[in-house]
Amino acid sequence: MELKNYQQVALDTLRKFLEEARISGPTDAYKQVTGTPEQSRRLGQLAGEYAPLTDLPEVPYACLRLPTGGGKTILAAHAISVAKEAWLEKDFPLVLWLVPTNTIRQQTVEALKKTGHPYRQVLDDAFGGQVRVFDIQDFTTILPHDLASKLCVVVGTIQSLRVKNTEGRKVYAHHEMLENHFTHVSPGAPGLERQDDGPGKGDIRFSFANLLHVHRPLMIVDEAHNAMTGLTRDMQQRVNPAAVIEFTATPLSNANTIHSASALELKAEEMIKMPIRLEEHTAWEGAVTGAIHNRAALEEEAAKDADLIRPIVLYQATKKNEAVPVDLLKQHLLDVHNIPPEQIAVATGTQRELDDIDLFDPACPVRHVITVEALKEGWDCSFAYVFCSVANVRSAVAVEQLLGRVLRMPYAKARESAILNKAYAHVISGGFSGEAAKEVVEKLEGMGFTESEIADAVEIVQEDLNIGMFAPKRQGPHKRVALDISASLLTRVAEIAPTKIKLKADENGKAVLEISGLPSASEITQVSDMLPGKMAETFSEELAEYVTDNAALASPAEQGKPFRVGRLMTRIQGELEFAETDILMEYFDWSLEDCDVRFEAHEFGDQQVANAFEIYLNSTQVTYRTAQSQGGLDPTGGVTEWTPQQLVRNLDRLVCDPMIAQTDLHDWLAKVVNYLTVHRGIALADLMVLRFRLAKKIRERLAAYKMAQRENAHQMYLFSPEAEVEVSLEKGFEFRDGMFWDLPKHIPQKYQFSKHYLGPDNIVKFDGKGEQGDEFRCAQMIDQTAEVAYWIRNPSQHPDAFRLDLPKQKHYPDFMVKLKDDRILAVEYKGDMLADTGDSAAKRAIGQKWEDASKGSHLYLMIEKQKDGMTMQEQLLKKIQ
Repeated sequence: MELKNYQQVALDTLRKFLEEARISGPTDAYKQVTGTPEQSRRLGQLAGEYAPLTDLPEVPYACLRLPTGGGKTILAAHAISVAKEAWLEKDFPLVLWLVPTNTIRQQTVEALKKTGHPYRQVLDDAFGGQVRVFDIQDFTTILPHDLASKLCVVVGTIQSLRVKNTEGRKVYAHHEMLENHFTHVSPGAPGLERQDDGPGKGDIRFSFANLLHVHRPLMIVDEAHNAMTGLTRDMQQRVNPAAVIEFTATPLSNANTIHSASALELKAEEMIKMPIRLEEHTAWEGAVTGAIHNRAALEEEAAKDADLIRPIVLYQATKKNEAVPVDLLKQHLLDVHNIPPEQIAVATGTQRELDDIDLFDPACPVRHVITVEALKEGWDCSFAYVFCSVANVRSAVAVEQLLGRVLRMPYAKARESAILNKAYAHVISGGFSGEAAKEVVEKLEGMGFTESEIADAVEIVQEDLNIGMFAPKRQGPHKRVALDISASLLTRVAEIAPTKIKLKADENGKAVLEISGLPSASEITQVSDMLPGKMAETFSEELAEYVTDNAALASPAEQGKPFRVGRLMTRIQGELEFAETDILMEYFDWSLEDCDVRFEAHEFGDQQVANAFEIYLNSTQVTYRTAQSQGGLDPTGGVTEWTPQQLVRNLDRLVCDPMIAQTDLHDWLAKVVNYLTVHRGIALADLMVLRFRLAKKIRERLAAYKMAQRENAHQMYLFSPEAEVEVSLEKGFEFRDGMFWDLPKHIPQKYQFSKHYLGPDNIVKFDGKGEQGDEFRCAQMIDQTAEVAYWIRNPSQHPDAFRLDLPKQKHYPDFMVKLKDDRILAVEYKGDMLADTGDSAAKRAIGQKWEDASKGSHLYLMIEKQKDGMTMQEQLLKKIQ
């Protein structure tokens, strides 16, 4: 399974943290990783001081935050190989994998053991299939040979370790079956528990806790909150982890969070359904009716999808002694709504009707699942689309877990139908308008969504709703049209203009269309075509009048004005190709032949001292202690005679690269090993001990060499005298109405923009200090310039934004401007501290190349607050005049 971009970024951050911890320790590594502007922005309030484990300060302890639906478990599986290479430096580490409950423990064990399961496949790929997985209850079946030659993963809960008195507890008890594990452990080894009495009093206790202590496991913490802080200092020392990596949606303040993925990143990668369409009802019967109509409309739309999708409603009933218990709710579905009994399943502590049912089976009839809270433990089905709570949301338990179940996207792939890309929630208000919506917001925050994410992730369906962050953002025209037709007959409305025309159902299931902005004539026609006779005619006339009356308020995009931008192209072998480095590399001829195989002492040196090696990495001295000195396994695997070929094969596994042919890499690695052993005189056995360190240096050199080749290709095809570069409007980029709907928007305070292409209410949020920031002032200056027809905020990293390609990154100019004379202007704002960096020079160069190749139709300006005595306005006017 290929990782999503946000997942790879999270793993890259983890690798950087662990590699830096090798050199400077976890405290300094945490500062370096989280101190960058990008990570500071990501972490927000999660950033802070590193909190080391009290008696294990040298043990790296880090947390990765991913919102619900982000794939934490698959990421945890990948993290094992990252930790192996970056910190543990053992071919086959022992892993203690902690989860919050016994139910999830059993499910995790089953998934990790199952051949072909995505979690297991990750481990098999990383460890050549040499993997064994154990339930913590079965630790006595672990053999010494397993630990020496296989990745061993033991899955347990924090409860299995958290005990005050170890007497009689299986994990801490003496087990003769574990004796062989302690054969080579020194009788005086520190930190190990001893027999309290009997003939062996004072001898090492053959316990699983001692086994963990000796082998120093990597501890993976999968949503097991308080796993380390919940363990006493004494228990932390007993487990003696080599590193702790936590994955959660809601990190604690002292969890040492090094990376935080946003809900919008998950949405962009098609992992979750967003926005959540939230509808309030005054009575629980109305909430149920709304959910049923909602589900029926979804199923009709799902029938057109290429994949099997059978939308499911999750109902949260109240407890037995409260208003709407399970039995009452089920009878209501049967008697009032005539739901067939086989379509209803009850999942509570006593009724387990989902057990042994495969909800993904095409023959499965289940469409309605009733629970109270039982689904919160490990249940997962991406067919769940609608959450309906007949309980008070504030007092109901497990709302976060149940709401999270409807967020997962089927097959982790956006559907063609817009309404199948949303999640739906029906809740009761409790008597006050907006009350339940506020409670759901709090629940989303508990699921790991930030306030800014929630504001753009929830779509409130209620007339005249105005509750804080959910106040209507649209400053333009609105209209509400009630139709005497079932909402289930108009589901395709959501595909026509999802940002302008929203479909809802009233209490009787009738359709209500909420118009925001100005639909085009084509969009109005498409809706009217779904309506019967006279209703269609009336709707068309009413909407045409609405558009005419509000024409002056329409944005340039709503008016259909064009905003097309030329793409930078280069001619290769007689054909025009996009000027993107990945494409250029397909034509560029390169190999490892010219990549230096020499690693000198200042780059990679060793001096063995007792049981330690002093390693020099780019003039930085690091002390690396072998596993023997820590009471663990022999880092050479117990083999005394190694051959250069074996080392090359080991390195090949550690540094393999899909962009480099394996034969070329193998030959190059052989030359590296030959240089280190023959010319540098480093013993082969020492290199085997340090192979992970050597692999790291090799990866760095190969990455630098590949980047140099990318820069060479970029230079050859775009900047050399022979390069044939042009800007193509025919294959150009086009801004359009409705773009960037998924991003947080700027909320006007004093200044009202008048020329933004998508309208003043659809401007992507500015970086920095809002209306007090320089980026906002730059936009304001553009908006006030007479020569400007309209402009758009061009968000960095968004897949729909305009970009210019560089070897190391992509350049997204901050603003794209359409001038009144039809020229296009790209504006990149640079603060005083950034204007003269190498990064800015590269952006300026590619921007100027784009301008030159356009022959006057496109302009590029890197604007500064002050430059050569000119203000931003003067710099802009000089460029366009």
